[in-house]
Amino acid sequence: MYRILVVDDEAHIREVIREYAEFEGHTVDEACDGMQAVEMAKVSDYDIIIMDVMMPKLDGYSACKEIRKLKNTPVLMLSARGEEYDKLFGFELGVDDYVVKPFSPKELLARINAIVKRNNAGTPAENAEMIRFEGLEINFTSRDVYVDGEKANLTPKEYDLLFYLVRNKNIALTRNRLLEEVWGYDFFGDDRTIDTHIKMLRNNLGVYRKFIVTLRGMGYKFEV
Repeated sequence: MYRILVVDDEAHIREVIREYAEFEGHTVDEACDGMQAVEMAKVSDYDIIIMDVMMPKLDGYSACKEIRKLKNTPVLMLSARGEEYDKLFGFELGVDDYVVKPFSPKELLARINAIVKRNNAGTPAENAEMIRFEGLEINFTSRDVYVDGEKANLTPKEYDLLFYLVRNKNIALTRNRLLEEVWGYDFFGDDRTIDTHIKMLRNNLGVYRKFIVTLRGMGYKFEV
């Protein structure tokens, strides 16, 4: 079972999430603003953080930035704003998912399960090796990526995307398949969601961006 931190300035939202999460056997801690969430994340390890965007003292985006400096705990963002810009901004910060209020508690728990399972997943092949492509080194176990000896600072979703591309190297992957496999379920996003993450990933890989090949009108391929 998971240890979950729910961060929202609305008490009834925290109460609903707690009720459904505890029914499934999870442990839930609560914070009413971003500053409290950051302090709690410093001293406790959580399997996932559910974070509202609009909060007093410190908003969810800023809190996520501060937590990311300390840990790579998965973050699911809640917001009453459903514009694509807001969602993509969250993904650029490294959040794992973005749910618009009002939401279905059952769907929220399903997304939590998918995120945590994906974050904890590992295959024997991943645990057995570090892969190198010229000056690009990828360690699946420690989730470290090095570009010419310098550690790359990737968001959690960029790691997931790169690892999936590498595990399926030289295979053409459609955008829909990437959404389904990397995000783990039917996702709200469109082509621009994938394209935005590919762009950020390429920027972090420097000259080794060449390995990520665009397949016009289809998707991408990690080609070596």
